[in-house]
Amino acid sequence: MSTSSRAVRIHAHGGPEQLVIDTVEVGDPGPGQVRIRHHAIGLNYIDVYQRTGLYPATMPLALGMEGAGVIEAVGEGVTHLKAGDRAAYAANPPGSYCDVRVMPAMNVCKLPDAIDFETGAAMMLKGLTAQYLLKRSRPVEGLAPGDFVLFHAAAGGVGLIACQWAKALGLRLIATAGSDDKCRLALEHGASHAINYRTEDFLARVKDITGGQGVKVVYDSVGKDTWDKSLDCLRPFGLMVSFGNASGPAPAFAPGILAAKGSIYVTRQTLFTHISNRERTQQMADELFDVVVSGQVKIRIDQRFALTEVKQAHESLEARATTGCTVLLP
Repeated sequence: MSTSSRAVRIHAHGGPEQLVIDTVEVGDPGPGQVRIRHHAIGLNYIDVYQRTGLYPATMPLALGMEGAGVIEAVGEGVTHLKAGDRAAYAANPPGSYCDVRVMPAMNVCKLPDAIDFETGAAMMLKGLTAQYLLKRSRPVEGLAPGDFVLFHAAAGGVGLIACQWAKALGLRLIATAGSDDKCRLALEHGASHAINYRTEDFLARVKDITGGQGVKVVYDSVGKDTWDKSLDCLRPFGLMVSFGNASGPAPAFAPGILAAKGSIYVTRQTLFTHISNRERTQQMADELFDVVVSGQVKIRIDQRFALTEVKQAHESLEARATTGCTVLLP
């Protein structure tokens, strides 16, 4: 059976003007696949990277890595889902900016009844990212309650989840953000301290907050603008976790500076390495579902756009005019 669907695609890399809504035909799922009809779709900075060509791709490219909806059909070999199930995912290949799609079932998880579709769509990529950062990307000396960590862009979707989860783990999270309002938002969501990097020297503040010792980990999705000072925020044997490039790619550096700055460690992480098999995906999702259902982590959705307003959504995201999570509604 084939059905028509709207799908947001690009036919060339570039700005938001490259986003077009095409009509595509969607067939039945093959082995290891499901067909899902979306009720809500998540918006993430990786979508911008793919659109601009920072992450090059073959054209035409359907965008979107995150969504929630109802399973319409399952292919041979899929046992963890069935038609009629509520489901959510963060997954490759991209293509969630649509009404309905066929996709690999590996990263699609059954959505608990206590979590609505908009929350499911907003939380999967960002929540699983927060999970692997705080639980899997740890310094060589480990993390314990009371330890300081620095989190850049903490008023964004990943950041507000991380603020709450870090507090639940007993960590003292130092947040940075680009306005006083965003700093207040991070504090309201569990950050121990917040720094407006537009008006304050975040390195000096971090040293002051930690009594000159520095932090055990820096979690950085900003890239170029925060890189150099972030390395100086680390205590000896600390870990720099790069997981994004919102201001541009981090600069090249000579490995020798890691020794001079205290035998520190640097890693570049991506969610899709962590969810490369079904078992790990479900384990990570279960931890995320547990903290959301328990109320320890609340998913804040501050922007909602119709699927037809996708250009405006991208413009707002790139202008750093958003807070919390953003969803597209088909």
